[in-house]
Amino acid sequence: MNYQKMLEQIKLHEGLRLKPYKCTAGYLTIGYGRNLESKGISADEAEEMLLNDVSDVEQSLARHELLSSKHNDARRAVVINMAFNLGVAGLLAFKKTLDAYRNQQYLTASIEMLDSKWAKQVGMRAKVLSEQMRTGEWQ
Repeated sequence: MNYQKMLEQIKLHEGLRLKPYKCTAGYLTIGYGRNLESKGISADEAEEMLLNDVSDVEQSLARHELLSSKHNDARRAVVINMAFNLGVAGLLAFKKTLDAYRNQQYLTASIEMLDSKWAKQVGMRAKVLSEQMRTGEWQ
């Protein structure tokens, strides 16, 4: 079998949709007809998506000059983690936290992180990340 021709034909018939949609049978679908409700995605696919999404977040944060080498890896990871969770625009709303972070006032940044609606919503995640920001050590 000509596997490449078969794939091209399926692609032509299914069409590529990069955002989820409901197929004609009413199932949530993405890509070239991947039924997310019955098949979902594999762990490898989830890992690849995570790596791509984190890379996008890092690029955006770099444009906002939030990944300076004056901060250690553990503290930069806090900012990436928060942006991944909140979206970059959501993170940018943490003005006091980011001002303290930029000025290497990590205790203040960690306190400001906990003084937020986000911290109440994510619970332990906020506590762990706040401690990581404060100490500069992976938690």
